[in-house]
Amino acid sequence: MAGKLVLIIGSSGVGKSVILQALKDRNPDFHFPRSATTREKREGEGDDLYHFVSDAEFDDLIEKGEVLEYAVVHGKDRYGTLVEEIIPHIDEGKIVVREVDVQGFDSIRKHRYFREEDSGYQLQSIFILPESKAQLIAHITERAPIAEEELNRRIASMENELEHAPDCDVQVINKEGKLEESIAEVEEAIFGDINV
Repeated sequence: MAGKLVLIIGSSGVGKSVILQALKDRNPDFHFPRSATTREKREGEGDDLYHFVSDAEFDDLIEKGEVLEYAVVHGKDRYGTLVEEIIPHIDEGKIVVREVDVQGFDSIRKHRYFREEDSGYQLQSIFILPESKAQLIAHITERAPIAEEELNRRIASMENELEHAPDCDVQVINKEGKLEESIAEVEEAIFGDINV
């Protein structure tokens, strides 16, 4: 079976992390890559989710072409998708599942490994959509109290992200109270698009 990279994209509050956790629980053969990050390791944190690196090491990884994409978070710490966490696993025939934002999606699909005209690797993108913008706003505000300015910033960010949904191969609407259906739809998309 041919391996591939599956990107899961969607706005904050849409249920991506719940869907990803379900994919992990149900599909032990899938590979979920660790991110490289320059942030400090938190107390009690292991190396299961992140490769912790210094700024100099991160620069070195970029220079050597070992980072598929990266972003600066909160204006200082960098997070990146490492080639070594993706490509060798696809070569082994595995399905690699990665959550990215729209900028990460854009960078990866333009990367030499995944550009359509010269790619040797299969890329599938799945955008998780809310049932409505109102549903997404409700999810954001239910999580914790939020200042109006921050809410407006998140709504603007959400609207920008939703514009990228048509660029993805598959769109899955995560309907209120129908999480199980959304998970099944994501799995169906992943398994239905495998080049055997």
